[in-house]
Amino acid sequence: MGKDSSAILTIALIAASALSGADASPKALGKLLTFHAAFDGGMDARFGLGDKRIYTAASYKEQDAAKPGIDGTDVELARGAGRFGDALRFKKKNTKAIFFRAEKNVTYTPANWTGTVSFWLNLNPDQDLEPGFCDPIQVTDKAYNDSAIWVDFTKDDKPRHMRLGVFGDLKAWNPKNLASDANQDFVRRLVVVSKPPFERGKWTHIAISFSGLGGGKGWAKLYLDAQLQGTAENIGEPFAWDLARAALRLGVNYTGLFDDLAVFNRPLSGAEVKTLHGLNKGVAGISRAAH
Repeated sequence: MGKDSSAILTIALIAASALSGADASPKALGKLLTFHAAFDGGMDARFGLGDKRIYTAASYKEQDAAKPGIDGTDVELARGAGRFGDALRFKKKNTKAIFFRAEKNVTYTPANWTGTVSFWLNLNPDQDLEPGFCDPIQVTDKAYNDSAIWVDFTKDDKPRHMRLGVFGDLKAWNPKNLASDANQDFVRRLVVVSKPPFERGKWTHIAISFSGLGGGKGWAKLYLDAQLQGTAENIGEPFAWDLARAALRLGVNYTGLFDDLAVFNRPLSGAEVKTLHGLNKGVAGISRAAH
């Protein structure tokens, strides 16, 4: 390699390093934030580009009848029990619809949906969860298999696996309407963590970074405690939402603690997820609501 080539390469590496450092700074992350629910002193979100209120309904089929607040649920604000301050405590298997409205809080676009969802969980999945699948979060307007992003704990595995699922319009990816776990197109798409690092009394950070959904070449990555667990690739189907029904669904069949939910307007890099994971005050320290 000649001197000129070496110089160009060195300059490029320095520039890339500087750019990476700038992108991963807490201040830069704060500018990407579109929604943040700290669950400190109250249930409603601290910051949001859309509706900041939390809602409850008897079920997601009855979402149109939802009311602000969490009355009539087995969910409470756990004072001082959070990863940062307070947290949501799901005292037993949650079968209610508990959600934030996604419109404007999630930068959804049908052609090239990109973003990151971040939150913390504290539970022992094998001891705390009741039988059946459990989805700590779903981002959708319909169901887990229809224009949705989610993570779940499996129902039969010991230890329970954690899975990332990202699926567009049901009729596009599953035209024969096959049962999900019997459908290889469903199974192949999943990111599966067979031994996830969850323990009761220990907080675990989950980040879902995604790009290009609805654009023909989408992908999504799952991070646990800032460690990349896997990538779902070649997500080609459309993602169509009715924004009036789109929601950040919390604690579907969940039992345990949940804290510091945040949404960003682009896919965070591995370095940025590491910064997010290491924030001393959580997202509250970078949120525009704090300034």
